[in-house]
Amino acid sequence: MADPLERRNELRATLELAAGAATDYVESLPAEPVMRPGAEAALEGWEPELPEEGDGALEALGELIGRADQSASRSSGPRFFHFVMGGGTPAALAADWMASALDQVAFAWASSPLAARLESIATRWLRDLFELAPEHTGVLVSGATMANFTGLVAARSWWAERLGVDVEASGLSELPVPRILTSGYVHPSAVQAAGMLGLGRANVRRLTRDDLGRLDLDALERELGTGEPAIVIANAGEVNTGDFDPLAEVAALTSASDAWLHVDGAFGLFARLAPESRHLTDGIERADSIAADAHKWLNVPYDCGFAFVREPRRLATAMGVDAAYLPSRDDPRPSPGFLTPENSRRARALAVWATLRAYGRNGHRAMVERHLALARRLGERVDREPALERLADVNLNIVCFRARPDGVAEGELDELNAELGKALLRDGRVFAGTTTYDGKVALRPAIVNWQTTETEIDLLADVVLELLDELRRNR
Repeated sequence: MADPLERRNELRATLELAAGAATDYVESLPAEPVMRPGAEAALEGWEPELPEEGDGALEALGELIGRADQSASRSSGPRFFHFVMGGGTPAALAADWMASALDQVAFAWASSPLAARLESIATRWLRDLFELAPEHTGVLVSGATMANFTGLVAARSWWAERLGVDVEASGLSELPVPRILTSGYVHPSAVQAAGMLGLGRANVRRLTRDDLGRLDLDALERELGTGEPAIVIANAGEVNTGDFDPLAEVAALTSASDAWLHVDGAFGLFARLAPESRHLTDGIERADSIAADAHKWLNVPYDCGFAFVREPRRLATAMGVDAAYLPSRDDPRPSPGFLTPENSRRARALAVWATLRAYGRNGHRAMVERHLALARRLGERVDREPALERLADVNLNIVCFRARPDGVAEGELDELNAELGKALLRDGRVFAGTTTYDGKVALRPAIVNWQTTETEIDLLADVVLELLDELRRNR
């Protein structure tokens, strides 16, 4: 096989092949199981050696399409409830295809004026969508993990400065053990970020008032009352139930103290869009930094998240780079790469801009409201079924429940529910994973996909009950 340049005539046919297959795939999602029977088996033994001579783009894409048709999980479809995962709205998906075709380097205005301007517009629109403070400057990153990292980079800079240290220049050696305060709802990615920043995972202190991990506000007030600078991580949307730390009360305490408030709102930030759930986010506009995912409730393709920081100069100091071949950091035009951990940046703004442009504030509000109604529907179904038990209030988009059929002792329920979770994934028609909540093994389906309707919610409940009956017959 020749140099790719010599096969350039394959370009249009290859792109048309990919576009046709991708369109067929996406259109089929509502009717498809999340995992087709035999999907994993079809991948066993597929470990080809690197070819010395390639077969051309059409042959390669043809094989990829065949493998994907059989073995790709339909995680972007409306039956996927396993993690808090959205899909890609038509506008976002098409724009993401364009991002690959345009292949912009979204580091600076000098590398792509289009990508830089789109990111500036898209993050401003996100700030307006969530009614955050005018001072909040937004950047796009790969997801909430890096959004937490970005927010905590700014928090670390603030904390060190309060103690008289330029941490970017001098490092952490002159600093004491950091005071990082949170609740039991803290997500592992925030703890991970603390570790990556050298702040220490073990220094993230969980102040809890019960076994569920709910925040002990009195303990937080006492800790902040010492007068020592502290970083507070508040959590908007706990992963098992969608519950929130009391953001308004936390914001009031941090505002009156020497503290930086970071809010992890990976999916919970979107509660701000619906009148019935907006109260959960009261106080988030007072945060110093906020992290969220776009590939969850905004429904743009993986991977995309965003962070907002009140003092973007801290990001520029920590993550800006200088080299003779790079544009100057003094360039007044947008250069988002100077504010983020990545220098090599995909133009994620195309998908974010497109979905906001296509559906607007009201369209995204309507989607969130629909998902909240679907969560209530599932919760009500669980309450009606004698063999099921809801374990937490349905405050947002997650329904935490377990199987609890008659005749099964309490001591056997964890094993039964673990088996049920495995059976659900093996079955493949719908996906919902297990967790441990209040010491009990449970299911925690999360509803964020733009295509999910009552049909998929009812199917989830029906399949759970069907598989539960099978397990009981075979025990």
